[in-house]
Amino acid sequence: MSRTLERLLSGEFLDPRTGQPLPVPIRSIVMEASLAGRESELVEALDPGRTLAVVSDPETEAALGSRVKRALTGSFRLVPVLLPSRPHPDQAAAEAIRQAGRKADAFIAVGSGTINDLCKFAAAGDGKPYAVFATAPSMNGYTSKNASITVGGLKRTLPAAVPRGVFMDLGVLAAAPPRLIRAGAGDTLCRPTVQADWLLAHLLRDEPYLELPFQLMAEDEARLLEEPEALLRGDPPALACLASALTLAGLGMTYCGGSYSTSQGEHLLSHFLELTEDHPAESLHGEQIGVTTLTMARLQEMLLSRERLEVRPCALSEEDFLRRYGPELGRECWREFAPKLLQEAPAEALNARLAAGWDSMRTRIARVAMPAERIAGALRRLGAPLDPRTVGWEEEAYRQAVLHAAEIRNRYTFLDLARDARVDPLPAIG
Repeated sequence: MSRTLERLLSGEFLDPRTGQPLPVPIRSIVMEASLAGRESELVEALDPGRTLAVVSDPETEAALGSRVKRALTGSFRLVPVLLPSRPHPDQAAAEAIRQAGRKADAFIAVGSGTINDLCKFAAAGDGKPYAVFATAPSMNGYTSKNASITVGGLKRTLPAAVPRGVFMDLGVLAAAPPRLIRAGAGDTLCRPTVQADWLLAHLLRDEPYLELPFQLMAEDEARLLEEPEALLRGDPPALACLASALTLAGLGMTYCGGSYSTSQGEHLLSHFLELTEDHPAESLHGEQIGVTTLTMARLQEMLLSRERLEVRPCALSEEDFLRRYGPELGRECWREFAPKLLQEAPAEALNARLAAGWDSMRTRIARVAMPAERIAGALRRLGAPLDPRTVGWEEEAYRQAVLHAAEIRNRYTFLDLARDARVDPLPAIG
């Protein structure tokens, strides 16, 4: 566990906005070399009720689920909920979990990304508590109060339950497949492009922005960049560093009230391809984010190198969206995009702002960004994918994502700035 996370849990980390100890909205976060034999004690301390729906899939059942169930048997009545391999994170799957656990007092997730998201979403729908036993350091959603759920074909970040307990057995995390560990690193190393995008929206469009989530991650990010290879050796301090980074990133989302601090243009590229590809890539989310982060880092470098930028009104219409995405998805994407559609008067106002302040804006953004080559170097040392084709994306599909991914969500990123400034973003593919 990193020093930052220790300080946060002990009440020593002060909120820079108030000077007061930053509260932790989760009753128990435990990260140790081994939690074997303590599972029942950890859950008992959460006061979850006597009947628990324990949710896993075949892979997480083998990794930890059967051990957790054995430990809980005797102290609790268990309702096992075994999902199929690679469950889909949609409303139907969450509803199936709710129905399976309708007589349970609480949900216990044993898994990582999708299982955790489905359980926290189902728990929120029923007003029940939930806790999670992590099986891989593969994503940053363990400690967040939102879930990534597909609705009507469009991936959304939806309100969900904050876990009462997050339990990380570092021995279990170390035994996770190397791809899952690389995925967690990919989901962490997107911090620079995320922060640059969010800060751009703040400086250019006065959107809310919070520095705190990135301050929480700074210590662990620096250590991960130093020696990423240690993760694949199963080095306990390195795995604790990655697990801490992911835990703090999730808490950062909770503090800022959404996924703004972990998901910007690089995630839009991945989500766009999930939406539009006839045969979605089988690669892991974090592997994809490593690739899309490199594209966003190059695009940010391109635009920040320009001493002058001028935007022009955007001519896109709802009809364009209906033709591109079809009637149902087209309307949904248009509802997301329309609030940031740049019309003539706002374009004039933005140009006045750019003329007066672009130099100071790009200087400030450059301070939080990171050279694409430094990110690529860390991913390369991990053996992580660097090219769209290595994660299963066709070249033309990826080009379309770079051109159009900004259309699927109401977040203003460097993808939007490239469109509005008529800058070709395709060279950023590399």
